[in-house]
Amino acid sequence: MRDLVEIGMGRTARRTYELADINIVPSRRTRSSKEVSTAWQIDAYRFDAPVVAHPTDAVGGPDFAIALGRQGGLGVLNAEGLWARHRDPEARIAEVLELAEKDFTGVSAIRRLQELHREPIDPEFLGAAIKRIRDAGVTTAVRVSPQRATELTPTVVAAGIDLLIIHGTIISAEHVGGESPLNLKTFIGELDVPVVAGGVADHRTALHLMRTGAAGVIVGYGSVEGATTTRDVLGIGIPMGTAIADAAAARRDYLDETGGRYVHVIADGDIHTSGDVARAIACGADAVVLGAPIAAATEAPGKGWYWPSAAAHPSLPRGSVAPSQLGPLGEDPTERPALEQILHGPTFEARGQLNIVGGLRRAMAKAGYSDLKEFQKVELNVGGY
Repeated sequence: MRDLVEIGMGRTARRTYELADINIVPSRRTRSSKEVSTAWQIDAYRFDAPVVAHPTDAVGGPDFAIALGRQGGLGVLNAEGLWARHRDPEARIAEVLELAEKDFTGVSAIRRLQELHREPIDPEFLGAAIKRIRDAGVTTAVRVSPQRATELTPTVVAAGIDLLIIHGTIISAEHVGGESPLNLKTFIGELDVPVVAGGVADHRTALHLMRTGAAGVIVGYGSVEGATTTRDVLGIGIPMGTAIADAAAARRDYLDETGGRYVHVIADGDIHTSGDVARAIACGADAVVLGAPIAAATEAPGKGWYWPSAAAHPSLPRGSVAPSQLGPLGEDPTERPALEQILHGPTFEARGQLNIVGGLRRAMAKAGYSDLKEFQKVELNVGGY
């Protein structure tokens, strides 16, 4: 039964929970972390780490996608980002970062991002970026927005992608903007590549997306404190603990409805540490989207700065260009870790910002579970209420 509270006369709201409200409860059994697997598979593609990169240029360049793929995760190239619009995207990112460092309000950096995104998408640039990832031998994933999915998908599919990500702040099974609605069920049914779609916030929308034939559903909109302003701009907030559990329930319903078709739930928002990753998996996610936590990597195009893809919206940006939340690692305040250390360690910091996959592995071992699907059944409790 839903926990409803009265917020005023004749108006009720559901009580929901953030990941930070939730605790994992270890069982009577423990095991060695060496006996734990963090692998997951979507369609024909297997990954050793349940980590997907947020589709932003801060962590979405071809070289970073290759590096993340080699570390067991999934990089995502934004088909509407700078690599699709400019011949020299690294130089354009350098311009944005220079402005961010000089203007503490962040206005100059966002204005420059908007200007850079006014350049038209060049199929040649986009195809070349996709080819670099594909030629490296890692799984190639590309993001398109619902508004431009019909226009861009033929180009990215022809370039040889493995996975298509249809990603927006909030997405539905039928996008009704523009001259012709995007019906995802029809659209996905005509594609030869698996599709991951999102973000969603509730059980009903998650179930609707699963019924379109999507191989995975993204829960959340990539909220990151200090970088994402969707709640301030739109008033939309997604309590990730509740949202993930709701989507996992939709997955169970759809599994029964179809007689066994499993749709992956991918959590995207308010995930900063290895503990957050563990809680997201425990609530029912199969994998998580990371943006700011991996933006600190030496391989990241943003060089330690992060912004969500919505920050470049032409009329209503919903993000800022912000430095990574990862604190200094030593005497040099500019020192940044390699992606391998962020994901797999080793680490000397004790806040869960490094060795993220190792922290998840240890949490699973402490609770006595050997793989991700088992860990989704771990006992949970809630504090703070």
